[in-house]
Amino acid sequence: MDKDILIKNINLIHTTEMGIIRIKKNLFINEDVVNYCKKVIINPMTNIYRKGKNYYCELNNIRLTINAFSYTIITAHIFK
Repeated sequence: MDKDILIKNINLIHTTEMGIIRIKKNLFINEDVVNYCKKVIINPMTNIYRKGKNYYCELNNIRLTINAFSYTIITAHIFK
């Protein structure tokens, strides 16, 4: 199951410097981006699925996009 694989590899989750800037801007947050995203991933209410080369994690109105091979958080958005 996709969620189990992603949670098993939670310690590999990371992002780039540009990713930090992009995610903070998109989610309007001012905290540690990686820790924030890890909290979203491990939340039991988060819907996690894999589509192609990426995992998508959706909780409330937030969607994270994570590369399935490198575990890099690519981006995050607020959606309706």
